[in-house]
Amino acid sequence: MIDIKIIRENIEIIEANLKARKSNISLDSLKNLEKERLALLKIVEADRAKKNEASRKVGDFMKSGNKEEAQKIKEEMKAFGEELDKKEKILSELEEKTLSEMLYLPNIIDEDVPLGNDENDNKEIIKWGVPRVFDFEVKDHIDIALNLDILDVERAVRMSSARFSILKGKGARLERALINFMLDLHTKKHGYTEYNPPILVNSKALLGTGNLPKFEEDLFKTTNNPPFYLIPTAEVPLTNIYREEILSENMLPVYATAFTPCFRSEAGSYGKDMRGLIRQHQFDKVELVKICTAETSKEEHDKMLKDAEEVLQLLELPYRVIVLCSGDIGNAASKTFDIEVWIPSQDKYREISSVSNCKDYQARRMQTRVKKSGKTEYVHTLNGSGVAVGRTWLAILENYQQADGSVLIPKALQEYTGFDIIKANEL
Repeated sequence: MIDIKIIRENIEIIEANLKARKSNISLDSLKNLEKERLALLKIVEADRAKKNEASRKVGDFMKSGNKEEAQKIKEEMKAFGEELDKKEKILSELEEKTLSEMLYLPNIIDEDVPLGNDENDNKEIIKWGVPRVFDFEVKDHIDIALNLDILDVERAVRMSSARFSILKGKGARLERALINFMLDLHTKKHGYTEYNPPILVNSKALLGTGNLPKFEEDLFKTTNNPPFYLIPTAEVPLTNIYREEILSENMLPVYATAFTPCFRSEAGSYGKDMRGLIRQHQFDKVELVKICTAETSKEEHDKMLKDAEEVLQLLELPYRVIVLCSGDIGNAASKTFDIEVWIPSQDKYREISSVSNCKDYQARRMQTRVKKSGKTEYVHTLNGSGVAVGRTWLAILENYQQADGSVLIPKALQEYTGFDIIKANEL
């Protein structure tokens, strides 16, 4: 959530931000609410001052023994007080409506975020590795996996629906190996603490990270009243660990990582990536979250990107890093790096991790603060995939495929899989 002081004192900053983001959000309602709130606030403050003065007079009269005058003022102020209560209730309602409007406003983008309309205007800043040149016809990961009998799509669709899959045999073991490999890297080398958080959360948690209220259609929720929501990523529970808390400065920075299944309805993506495992309703991910001070968040953002990159470097998977432009960046992010892995069958790079600095946007929604030099201020929160396990799985199949249909296992992963190759007809 944006600092309300900016809205009240420098709303032109919000207007410029919405324009840069190519957002169609209108500020008219917010401006009208704020105008109405300010006008009523002046009246309420004047009435409160009058009420306080009357209370002071009552006290003076009571001390002097003039109970009649004191009672007279009390009777005069009874109706006045009732009217003030009504005005204060309306003021409170206006403040709630203002807050509701503010929850839809996106974060203010960093000054160095490139301006642009959409994904075509994103800026490539890193390219690592050279895509392999194949001397045979390249197959996509679905054909490879079905031939190796490590994937079952048909039965998954039968028991669930499209965008679900079953991994089996060495396919399932490869997924588990990737999870352990990533968690070990991030905990043992990069200094993250591993968590095993809930995958069902309440609406407050999703409100805190910015998934609610704007993106509810992309969430799965239970029929409880109130409902629980299946997490779209472990960013939600990890970022919310310290919600509504004031941390001591020596607790920061917090480095947290977790493997969880993730759930997304993929609303608005009908027809996109229907073949394959790129876009699933349920998928595995190892998430990275940092909570730090404002002074260190830029440095921590750059370090988190390197942490995620190292996963692909160790697996020797070609990738590139792009900075998302103003028209493509996510709602809660101030700046985002996307890591895209090379997918041979598509002859292009596809997203495998988004590493974002949300600054104090989520912290304001969660009321997570840090006490520094006797003062409290909002923390900064960062998150990134470290990385998407399913997309790494399919990238390995495609980049390490062999002419005979087998798939080699990256050297760094072999101690986790217990095998160095997947061949057809072996479990």
